[in-house]
Amino acid sequence: MSTIKVDTITNGGSAVDFTTNAKIGDGTLKKEYYEQATEPAYPCEGALWFNTSDDTFHIYANGGWYATVASQILIWYGSRGLFAGGYASTFSNVIDYITIATTSNATDFGDLTVSPWSPAGCSNGSRGLFAGGQVSGPAASNVISYVTISTTGNATDFGDLTVGRYNLAGCSDGSRGVFGNGGTQSTNINNIDYVTIATPGNATDFGDATITNPNRGACADATRGVWAGGSNGNTDVIDYITIATPGNATDFGNLVRAKYGVSGCSDTTRGLFGGGIWSNPETDIDYVTIQTAGNATDFGDLTAGTVYAGSCANGTRGVWAGGGNSATNVIHYVTIQTTGNATDFGDLTLARYNIAGCSGT
Repeated sequence: MSTIKVDTITNGGSAVDFTTNAKIGDGTLKKEYYEQATEPAYPCEGALWFNTSDDTFHIYANGGWYATVASQILIWYGSRGLFAGGYASTFSNVIDYITIATTSNATDFGDLTVSPWSPAGCSNGSRGLFAGGQVSGPAASNVISYVTISTTGNATDFGDLTVGRYNLAGCSDGSRGVFGNGGTQSTNINNIDYVTIATPGNATDFGDATITNPNRGACADATRGVWAGGSNGNTDVIDYITIATPGNATDFGNLVRAKYGVSGCSDTTRGLFGGGIWSNPETDIDYVTIQTAGNATDFGDLTAGTVYAGSCANGTRGVWAGGGNSATNVIHYVTIQTTGNATDFGDLTLARYNIAGCSGT
């Protein structure tokens, strides 16, 4: 038996295409592969196709295309947590950051493009977005700004929401960011907007939440976004969407009790909603299994009553920062898969409430 080893075959410096649809070039042998929104024509047996219209992965066998069990796993969290905006004695543009696995005080990251009270945050694991909020005036902002989470510095303009509002909540499936509910001084809003986080631009209408209540908390897994609670008549409502499929939200279940100003975070399976207020800031943490609609279950308690906090997670720990009817700098954390009470993490650089959180690497 003989072995022939060829490091590179090129045609005038370019990769060589063979009639069997294998490609050799740059020292690699590449199987037939497509990235497009329409079904490829004339594929060979075993060809691979990533359908960009719905982010599904397929293989060609026995004369037809078959979807694989799962497409690329997208991550909407990371090791660094960011907390942005908020209010104390003035509207704040401050962005703080922490390393979620290491308890300590927060460090200054940079500044937002505006100074919003009660914006919403989400990320795709590398880029963090902050949307909406109330700015001095008071006026409802439609501004979306973004940062690269691994690189400290000031935020950059991303685009605009479909309608300016504050007291909204955001989440992500790792590709698409969605921002739901909120309101202005005169109008409560059930709009859900979405953006593709990797592509700056204005938001697009996604559909409507089941209720118009602002001051909700949100979290997500790889497919579903979930919103919970709300003010304007305290509510225990939880509803959800499939983030890749625009449309109206569906009823999910109920929180342990009605409250507003809760903050949500999640890992790949479990969503947590911490704090909130009925008559006073609460310590309660509720949890749900995101893929299983139903009522929430008691998880444990935060270290102090907290409302309008910022929250994020690294896939293991969930963290809440700031909040309160009067501004606090407290940061506390839990292990998401282990029910129990929260532990002190450290302090923000600036005490404030109505802040937004997200995480990435």
